[in-house]
Amino acid sequence: MDYVFDTEQPQRYRFPTHINDLVMDRSLASASEVFIVEIAPGGAPPLHQHDDTEQIFYVLEGQGGLQIGSEKESFPVNPGDVVRIPVATPHTIHCTGTDALRYLAIDCFPAGRPDAEPTWDTHVQTVCREQGWDYNKVLEN
Repeated sequence: MDYVFDTEQPQRYRFPTHINDLVMDRSLASASEVFIVEIAPGGAPPLHQHDDTEQIFYVLEGQGGLQIGSEKESFPVNPGDVVRIPVATPHTIHCTGTDALRYLAIDCFPAGRPDAEPTWDTHVQTVCREQGWDYNKVLEN
């Protein structure tokens, strides 16, 4: 069983809208996973929601704007801020600064690890299919 995870050589997923560096795969835990997200200036992931996941973000670097809920309420985010995204809540985060926005993301699965997507990689494959992205271009070796 692993207790400490290296952040220096993560598996990188370069989506068209952002980068996710996988730190701890969901397959190594019963109800969580951890990754670092990087968003370039002016960038943002598409508005989306996770029906089985509560997310916690800890902002490491950069400035951003969180849009959350069906009304797309907006909140500034800065280094040191902690953000909570409740289960099944639409959200996105925009990089509003001149430097990349980086944050640690912790996904928590209240009902346990999702059976349909038992690894981060299977989740990425699903996201790529839904967004029309080429999985082979997203995955970096």
